Formats: sequence, structure tokens, C-alpha cells
Amino acid sequence: MTDTQTQAGTRDALLEAAQYLFGHKGYEGTSTRAIADRAGVNVASIAYHFGGKAGLRRACAEALAERLNAALQAEGPRPLPGTPQAAVAEMETAIRAITGIIVGSDGARDTVTFILRELGDPGEAAELIFARLFLPRHARFCQLWSIATGQPAEADEVKLTIFSLIGQIVYFRIAEPFVARRMGWSATGPDQAAQIADLIIGNLNAMIERARR
Repeated sequence: MTDTQTQAGTRDALLEAAQYLFGHKGYEGTSTRAIADRAGVNVASIAYHFGGKAGLRRACAEALAERLNAALQAEGPRPLPGTPQAAVAEMETAIRAITGIIVGSDGARDTVTFILRELGDPGEAAELIFARLFLPRHARFCQLWSIATGQPAEADEVKLTIFSLIGQIVYFRIAEPFVARRMGWSATGPDQAAQIADLIIGNLNAMIERARR
């Protein structure tokens, strides 16, 4: 293994450990020693790679936004669909992708926990997540909704509607232990995520039909 590969592995291990600890214990409740111990690296590596604890927190937010945008294939501006049918199809595809990531993937719990913790303690990391991940995705959904229904993309009703769609997905992650218990699932994986996505897409189409009237 080269020095570059070793350094990259150390950096990734620190990001993973920090995301977990910042999410579960909070920024103030997490020491650099605890992060280094969880990552299995020297504590001096934090200053070397990130300049300190604050830089590591910022890097966690940047890496999270980059990773989720890549998984959603949402990097960079794209032309908007030209028809209502194409707009609905893009929304359905996005809902399946988001549900698969947030509900059906192994690392989703720690990712969502980190985001929720940052939302409760607004700062630079929360602003990064909002600007690089949430705002572009939410704005895109509003534009797609506008094409599908004819409603103005920046209308309050439209923005709240998109919040409600996103909220449905996030709920299934936050309440996953209760959902799995009630459903008799041993775990929530890709098959369960697909089932949940089908339900939310059904809700989406019903909401679109109602908005068109």
C-alpha cells in the first residue's frame, strides 16, 4: 500500500468515525481522542488532514453532501424535463433513489443521525448540508412539481408539499425500529425500501392529480 493510499484510508476512517460520534454524541460531546480511537489512528492525524476538530466537522458535511449527490446522480445542473409525464417520472425515480439510500442502506442510520444533530445545532456544517444537498434537491423537486401540475415552483404550497414528500421518507428511517417491529421485519433493507417507495410514489401521484384539478 502506498503512502497516498494509507493517507486516504486514514482520512476516510476519520470521516466515518467523526460522523458517527458527532451524530450520536454531538460536537461538544465528542473529543478528538474518541474520534481517533474509533478510527484506529493517531490523534495527530486529525490536525494533519483537517486542521482540527472544526475542520473535521466541516469535512463530514462536505463528504456527506458529495456522497449523497453522487448516489442520486444529481451532480451539476441538468435540463428540466419538457413534459409533465417526464417530470413525474423523474420525481418517481428520485423518490426510489432517496428511499433506497435513506431507508435501505446499511450506513443510512448514522448519516441521518448526523444530519438531524446538525439541524439541532445550526452552524457551518448545517449550512453546507443545506446549500450543497438540501436546497438544490428541494428546488429541483419544486420545479418538477410545477411542470407536472402547472403550479408556481416557488409557491408556499408547492414548497410545503415537497417538504411533506421528503418527510415521508425520513420518517421511515427515524421510526425504523417501530416500523420494523410492527411490520414483522427483521431489518429494513432494499426490499423493504422498495415497498416503502412504492407507497410514497402512490401518494405522490394522488397529490399530483389533486393539484391538477
